[in-house]
Amino acid sequence: MPTLNKLRTTASDGPRATSLTRLRIALTAFFALDGFIFAGWVVRIPAIKQQTGASASDLGLALLGVSAGAVITMTLTGRLCRRYGSHAVTVVCGILMPLSVALPPLTHSPLALGLVLLVFGAAYGGINVAMNSAAVDLVRALRRPVMPSFHAAFSLGGMIGAGLGGLVAGHLSPTRHLLALTVLGLLITAVAAPTLLRHDNPAPRPATAADGASREDASRDGAPRDGGRLDGRTRWIVAVFGLIALCTAYGEGALADWGALHLQQDLAAHPGTAAAGYSLFAGAMTLGRLSGTTLLERLGQTRTLVAGGVTAALGMLLGSLAPSVWAALAGFAITGLGLANIFPVAIERAGALAGPSGVAAASTLGYGGMLLGPPAIGFMADWFSLPTALTSVAVLAGVAAVIGYAVRGAGARA
Repeated sequence: MPTLNKLRTTASDGPRATSLTRLRIALTAFFALDGFIFAGWVVRIPAIKQQTGASASDLGLALLGVSAGAVITMTLTGRLCRRYGSHAVTVVCGILMPLSVALPPLTHSPLALGLVLLVFGAAYGGINVAMNSAAVDLVRALRRPVMPSFHAAFSLGGMIGAGLGGLVAGHLSPTRHLLALTVLGLLITAVAAPTLLRHDNPAPRPATAADGASREDASRDGAPRDGGRLDGRTRWIVAVFGLIALCTAYGEGALADWGALHLQQDLAAHPGTAAAGYSLFAGAMTLGRLSGTTLLERLGQTRTLVAGGVTAALGMLLGSLAPSVWAALAGFAITGLGLANIFPVAIERAGALAGPSGVAAASTLGYGGMLLGPPAIGFMADWFSLPTALTSVAVLAGVAAVIGYAVRGAGARA
């Protein structure tokens, strides 16, 4: 009889497993698209800065448009996901983001640039909350800590987008380059969207004796015990994970928007080499995130967070203060390895505790760090210097490590 039950379970899990695999592939495509489009934009920032005649402070203020649009949209997106489902919202934002990336090269003043970046930021913020919410549901259904694999796709998309951007920077104008990204982005959305729209958000697979799981195991895997309701304690824990995400996403945003300029302006790197700096950073993050599931299964969340924060802090000190291009590039790579798994772990934990509301709250803080970081770097660069400003990335990575250790086990007890 036990054998018969096991065979029935396996048979019934077959169609479900196939469905989850298709969902995972489609979601991975949207994460990759997000990184690809964003990287394509950031590698053209120096050219658009010159086109608009913006100073470092002017550019920082214009980039604040991305921050404002994203932060405003993130809270709204959490509500839309609860009402319409995260799959449908992901598809809509997957259309809006490629369309909006074509707007920045059409501007010729810092003010106009800031306004169109407000639109781009809204689409960027929306797709990140929606697809992370969908990913959290899928992680719970799979009952494995695979969240880093989705963010690995984002990093891989960023690496490819930055690499291609560096190759075409000397041959295509920003207008033609970003318009090409629009066309490609819409094609990817058209291919991946039907899978998301055909499937509802997956429910967690119930624990069974056949797979050796228990109700307590499901809780440790991240299933929210409160059904996604944000009570006072849960709200506090979500905010803590959001703060961890903020500290590390700050570094991603800083390197995306200022890394190429630092290499080109402070270290006299060739424009192609400068563009490759972010590609190297994104590539290192990709490698780190591809190994993220294994690290989490072997080390646990706390050790992964602490080790990542310390590694990123050391790497960014090298990347910002090194006197040579190649040493700085090595620092960027080390920073990418360190930051790789901190953000996805923080967002997944928040979503597991409180569903789309948790993802939206933590994402607002986390992506707020990614998007508010570049303007802050711009002001600090004017007050001090760009290398000095970039050391703030190392400081906040260290803060994330300290917080991760201080709240060890808090999420598991929620």
